Amino acid sequence: MDTSSIDKTEIDKFKNLAKEWWKHDGKFKTLHKFNPVRLEYIINTIKDHYSINQKNQLPLKGLSILDIGCGGGLISEPLARLGAEVTGIDALEKNCITAKIHAKENNLNIDYLNTTAEELNKNNKYDVILNLEVIEHVNNPKNFIKVCSDLVSSNGIMFVATINKSIFSLIFAKFMAEYILGFLPKGTHDWNKFLTPEDIYSFFIQNNFDVISNTGINYNPLKDEWFMSKRMSANFIVSGKKN
Repeated sequence: MDTSSIDKTEIDKFKNLAKEWWKHDGKFKTLHKFNPVRLEYIINTIKDHYSINQKNQLPLKGLSILDIGCGGGLISEPLARLGAEVTGIDALEKNCITAKIHAKENNLNIDYLNTTAEELNKNNKYDVILNLEVIEHVNNPKNFIKVCSDLVSSNGIMFVATINKSIFSLIFAKFMAEYILGFLPKGTHDWNKFLTPEDIYSFFIQNNFDVISNTGINYNPLKDEWFMSKRMSANFIVSGKKN
């Protein structure tokens, strides 16, 4: 049975978007605004988990991080700047090329690979694994998380960020975001592939992880700002620790 998580129809959607990754006013402008909020959660969770001194200028030095579905490197780069040894993988070669060029231009040593989690050497283990806005684009989410879990080192942590499968997300994260506000290109998401926080908790538990914490990431249209809150009816992140 083919257990690959790659959905070719999903990849095709992004082929024409790869060159847009680093344009702050381009098709990924919403992601650029969204990024600092999820980075804050990720970095603070890593620091807390590994008891890192908050004043350390390179707080992530010595940690290996795997960024799955890295795109153009919007998450990989800031983590590398904080000292982490970052590997970014993406199923789309154009994204990897974009990411490599931008990292080189900024003198950052990031290992970008045009591959999938299934194809990575299972002997490689990472202190932190990031699955950010990836799981809603794969064929078999349960198997995908199992594969990713095998790549996490003992006591390592994994982040899963996605969109809740709710009526609210159907209206605002899908219809409004793509067809009215233009936050995302039309057809970016399939609501039927969205997952609930309970789905993610279940995947963690099934793979011998303890859930560390979670947060919702919400949008204030009056301020044109993204912020963290307890409301997880649309975008949310869950972090878990491997036992």
